[in-house]
Amino acid sequence: MQNQFMQRAIDLAIENVNTRRGGPFGAVVVRNGAILAEGTNLVTLTLDPTAHAEITAIRNACRAAASFQLDGCEIYTSCEPCPMCLGAIYWARPDRVYYAGTREDAAAAGFEDAFIYDQLHVPPDARAIPMHGLMRGEAQAAFAAWRKLEGRVDY
Repeated sequence: MQNQFMQRAIDLAIENVNTRRGGPFGAVVVRNGAILAEGTNLVTLTLDPTAHAEITAIRNACRAAASFQLDGCEIYTSCEPCPMCLGAIYWARPDRVYYAGTREDAAAAGFEDAFIYDQLHVPPDARAIPMHGLMRGEAQAAFAAWRKLEGRVDY
């Protein structure tokens, strides 16, 4: 079954290229031995830099499951997740992830994300896109309101 789901993710990636919808990436979310949702890279089609295959599959799966978490699910993706997708996967909390191509394979095709991995270890103000803290004290009000909120849904 695992190979069948991975093949579907790979087929989605190839179809995505052939139909000129986006980059060569596909992903499926599986629950209870069946595909719950699929996703492809739609970055250029939707003008959304976050529309990677794993992200679109997670969004579709969460809608289908009526939940913001994917526990009990597995993600099959045609390539090793980039840092953004990795973060989304951890927030979605599937049971496991399977990937086909590696980040090195993606880099060889022009999808280089090693610099993003590297930037995670650089102090925010020294990154390629400098990041500067601003109004931290005032921002604490939002966290205080959250901590006081009765019946909040933690995630």
